[in-house]
Formats: sequence, C-alpha cells, structure tokens
Amino acid sequence: MTKYHRFPLAGAAALVLLGAAGPGEAQQNRNFDAVEIKVLPVRGNVYMLVGAGGNVTVQVGDEGILVVDTMFAELSDKLLATLRTLSGQPIRYVINTHAHPDHIGGNASIAKAGSTIAGGNVNMAISDPKVGAAVVAHEAVLESMSTREPALPFEGWPTSTYNTPYKDLFFNGEAIQIIHEPGAHTKGDSIVFFRRSDVISTGDIFVTTRYPFIDAKNGGTVKGIIDALNHIIDLAIPEDKQEGGTYIVPGHGRLCDESEVVEYRDMLTIVRSDIQEMIKEGKSLEQVLKARPTFGFDARYGADSGFWTTKQFVEAVYRELKQGRK
Repeated sequence: MTKYHRFPLAGAAALVLLGAAGPGEAQQNRNFDAVEIKVLPVRGNVYMLVGAGGNVTVQVGDEGILVVDTMFAELSDKLLATLRTLSGQPIRYVINTHAHPDHIGGNASIAKAGSTIAGGNVNMAISDPKVGAAVVAHEAVLESMSTREPALPFEGWPTSTYNTPYKDLFFNGEAIQIIHEPGAHTKGDSIVFFRRSDVISTGDIFVTTRYPFIDAKNGGTVKGIIDALNHIIDLAIPEDKQEGGTYIVPGHGRLCDESEVVEYRDMLTIVRSDIQEMIKEGKSLEQVLKARPTFGFDARYGADSGFWTTKQFVEAVYRELKQGRK
C-alpha cells in the first residue's frame, strides 16, 4: 500500500545535523585537514557520523563494530579515530551502499584496522587479524570498483558480495538486512535495515541536500530511485502523526524519519509526471528546461552549480523517459 504524507515535517527536522556535499565534487578542492567528523546517536547502539562525503552509519556492541560506508580515503584516520571513541571492540564488518568514492574511499584503511570472524579447525570462531574486516556489498559494487580507472586499492574491494534480493546478518544481537535496490542511484545500491534499532541507512538513494544524482552510466534510473523510496517507506513505521518512529540515515544531509522520505518520493513522482506529459506533447529538452518542471521544489533541492545541478537532473529524467523507461 502506498503511503502519502499530509503533515508538515516536525520531528525529523528537529534532529538536524548537516551532511557533506555530493560525491562528484573534486577531492582536490577539499581541505580535509579542516574536516571534523561529528557523531549523532540515532537509537540504541546505532550512530550517524557526518564529515565530508557520504554519511556513515555505525552499529557497536560486544561482538564488535559494523560500519556502513567509509567517506573519502583522505578521512580514513579521522574516521578510525572517531570509531574508537564509540567502541574499543574490533571492526568486523564494512558494508558499502554503492561504489562512489565518497562512500567507499576509506574501505582499505578501515577494513585493515579490523579483523574478520573466521572459521578454523577448532570448534569456535576465531579472530583473524591478517584478514581484516569483511567488506560487504552487492556484486555490482565489486564490478564497478575492480574495473574503474584509475584502479582503486585492491584491499578496499568487497570480500563478501551478494547477487540475491537481500543478504542477512545477525550481529551484536540484532538482525540486519542488506537489501538490493536495483537500477536506483546506481545498479548496485543497497539499503541497510537495522531491525531491532528500527534504523534504515539509505546511501544516496535518499538525500536531503539536492535532487537525486541519477548515475545513468552506472545503471541508475529515476524509476529505480522511486521504487527504492517506496520500499523504504513500506519498511518505515511512523510513531505519531507521521513523525518519529523509524529513523532514516540519508546518504547526505540530516537524520530523518519516514515523512521526509515521503516528501522526497512525492517530489520525484510529480517532476517525473510533469516531464512525461511534456514529452507526450512533443516538447524538446530545451522546451522542457525552459518550462522549469522543478520550479516548486528548487528552493529546497535545486542547485545552479556543483557536480549535480537542477539542469542535469531534469536532463537525466527527460532522457530516461524519452527512451521509454517509465
């Protein structure tokens, strides 16, 4: 059943912690020395870390540390130091939501600093410090990382991949689902659902800072993003008047609840529908851009500069719809 939001955002807006800008910004233009990684407790033993690049979700407990995404490579030491303030236990798992550098840059360093839980010729699990933490992702992430030019460090590649609709973990006393969202932001997107904590880490399928980056070259589609947002909405349960309840950690931006995901989904659905109608009327891309189909949302999500502008977003939606993918 599709959910629609009719109430103003209040609860999630009070939980404000601004995230970093988008994945396409040139790393050489960043002063990583000035970046401070901030920690926001989300619920229970789950935390949200914000610095530069994608947001990081962390779960800690007696069994160790689980990290969702690892920011830029240049922030690895700062990220590791921040993790150590949360727990002295070993880093056991790194989960990647997709393959963009601002989300997987620290893989090699963070994984190397951890240790995996390995089986051996004994009747108990052993920690293997030589192997490092397991890096988990959809197989499309491994494909992207292993074929990229320039090559990414082999040590940061996923060591545990899946090609099914989802992968399950049970860690620190909590069931965790890693769910593939095909053809969304990229072809290898995963969301991570911490079921006991009732927290969903979305990667760049959902952000609060801009229109969604549709990475068409890597299999991304607006249809897939809307489908993934609808799935997140189906998983999330609000507490009262569509506020509170399940917490959502976006790829970039502030901590949210379901209501803001609904607003983002509705925005995308409206913009896609408007562009589709213009295509049916025979309008060219130039005419669609001139009509400004995103006008009502530009104050919140629009951008005239940076790696992903409003114009690029409209162009991506137009080209996808023009090719007949609805």
